[in-house]
Amino acid sequence: MPTWERAARFDRDWARLAADDRSRFRSAVGHFIEDLGGGIFRAGLRVKRVQGTDDVFEMTWSPDGRATFEYGTGSDDGAHVIWRRIGRHGILRGP
Repeated sequence: MPTWERAARFDRDWARLAADDRSRFRSAVGHFIEDLGGGIFRAGLRVKRVQGTDDVFEMTWSPDGRATFEYGTGSDDGAHVIWRRIGRHGILRGP
């Protein structure tokens, strides 16, 4: 089972999200977790490395909704995901 944590900046971003955006993100995370074990993410999540970084990735959770993350040290049970930012496309300027 994958593990996860949230950066303080993610928590601040989360507090500013509307309730419907939080719901969309939770739904997308369900698909993300399903796909994480196989290492291949469904096309709709558009998981990819953030341009100009080596270890920060983005996931699309709505047409203009993005969340950035990195992989931490996992356990034998699965990957460890560190959620960094969440919001609109503009968060990619400071992932």
